[in-house]
Amino acid sequence: MLILLRNKADAETLKKVAEDLDGYIKVVVDTELEILTAGGTRHFEGEQLLLQEGSKQSDLWGGGLDLETGEMDYDSMINIRPTQENPSRTVLAQDIRKKMDIIIGALLK
Repeated sequence: MLILLRNKADAETLKKVAEDLDGYIKVVVDTELEILTAGGTRHFEGEQLLLQEGSKQSDLWGGGLDLETGEMDYDSMINIRPTQENPSRTVLAQDIRKKMDIIIGALLK
């Protein structure tokens, strides 16, 4: 189940989006609009939904949240962007990671 979140998710919604990957939620965060997609099995699905909603590609970053441990990661194929000085699947810029942490914390935790 893939959803777009502009406001904090309730417990039932978290449970539903975590079903796709047994407690792990793939997220794509728009660091400018401060919204995200949660769920699904591929980051590009969330990326496409956000682009359709008016997000800019340069503002979208992928990662995930393990609901059981609360651990977040910053790993996704959509993060490979040499032109934005991110040649890795992992978000390398600490300022972008911090924005992701804040947005994910506000909408999913």
